[in-house]
Amino acid sequence: MALGALPGDTFRLVLKEGMVSVLIGIALGLAGSLAGTRWLANLLYGISAKDPFTFAGVAILLALVALAACSLPARRATKVDPLIALRREALLARAAQRDRRS
Repeated sequence: MALGALPGDTFRLVLKEGMVSVLIGIALGLAGSLAGTRWLANLLYGISAKDPFTFAGVAILLALVALAACSLPARRATKVDPLIALRREALLARAAQRDRRS
């Protein structure tokens, strides 16, 4: 966060940080589930193990839920004054340095 940051910039920054890890997780999950389809094939009924609509639907649903979950902290972050947040971060960093020395 920078001094003078607009609320929209802050919202996008927090949302982007949250969604990057979500999208990486979805990509890894899709790769893992595609790799494990031969073990799941006999557990499924009514769909094939590599049904593209199921994979896409689950990935989209997870992305939408994660977007909603990331947007709440992002909206809260837009209400924080950047100067107060940076000052608090500096105080916490100094306290952590003091703790490491003792």
